[in-house]
Amino acid sequence: MLRVGITGQQGFVGTHLFNTLGLNQGEFERVSFHKNFFNDNVLLDQFVSQCDVIVHLAAMNRHADPQVIYDTNINLVHQLIHSLERTKSKGHVIMSSSLQEEKDNLYGKSKKEGRELLSNWAINSGAVFTGLVIPNVFGPFGLPFYNSVVATFSHQLTNNEVPKIQVDGDLKLIYVDELVSAIITKIREKKQEPFVLLNHTAEAKVSEILSLLENYKSKYQDSGEIPVINNTFELNLFNTFRCYMNVGKHFPVKYTQHTDDRGSFVEIIRLGIGGQVSFSTTFPEITRGNHFHTRKIERFSVIKGKALIQLRKIGTKEVLDFYLDGDNPAYVDMPIWYTHNIKNVGDEVLYTNFWINETYNPNDPDTYFENV
Repeated sequence: MLRVGITGQQGFVGTHLFNTLGLNQGEFERVSFHKNFFNDNVLLDQFVSQCDVIVHLAAMNRHADPQVIYDTNINLVHQLIHSLERTKSKGHVIMSSSLQEEKDNLYGKSKKEGRELLSNWAINSGAVFTGLVIPNVFGPFGLPFYNSVVATFSHQLTNNEVPKIQVDGDLKLIYVDELVSAIITKIREKKQEPFVLLNHTAEAKVSEILSLLENYKSKYQDSGEIPVINNTFELNLFNTFRCYMNVGKHFPVKYTQHTDDRGSFVEIIRLGIGGQVSFSTTFPEITRGNHFHTRKIERFSVIKGKALIQLRKIGTKEVLDFYLDGDNPAYVDMPIWYTHNIKNVGDEVLYTNFWINETYNPNDPDTYFENV
């Protein structure tokens, strides 16, 4: 079993990598890292000595003074190298660099020089180094105004703010799960590769991205409709957008119920895409679920009976409780990377309608079990 540590574990990419490694528990053991380790040589050395693989993600991306960015990033690399030397480590080090290497700015310069410093350490120590040069990364849980324009626009739109385009540039993009998959591949390969240029998986102008996100705001957040999704990039963008919504306040969403002398009628879901619709009955006190998805879109609609739907973001402790009653039909959507369940808390059988955007594939279920 490979022991893997991640500097910058609590950051945007670090969180996704840490969580994804946890889905492969028979292959990887995660060594916890805290940013204060860089302030204590003893703690840093303890961390380094435990790791077979270190993925160096810790870095400063933005600051009012570019020199602070440069000094911070170079200093972090020097501290890591000093610890590797003190512990006589011959582990595999992977560093994330950026396409900014090609540009004349101090951030790009810090990433390029840091990558070269670690490459030289590996050559001199007989260790293995992989230097990844990556495009613009986007995905759920990135910090707005820091990690990506997608995060910024999604945050602004979900909070009813009006985004403004500063420069309508053409962006080469990679989704965070795609980047994590590439990193894990490099961990498994363990090759001496001081320069690896990762290809972008999507390309779009800033205005095109904003237009898609505005459509998701109008169709999904405001109207509850699942929008048209034409390709994997748009699915990733949509899943990113909905993770910036205030889940605890937005759900449950009440349906519009039409009643007359024949009974009642409720429209469950309006779709721009296909998928699979299921129906279930659940006996009192029974709980279904306790799993999460990393790409699927899912909606739980309570039609009859009383239910408690619970959600918890992976890696956090806060549990969101939603009580639904079939007398006032409502739904809750499951964000990706939120483990969820549904329990019958009433005295009668619970009737639930489930929709998911793709049919079930036993060879690729995208279903990971974890109690809420």
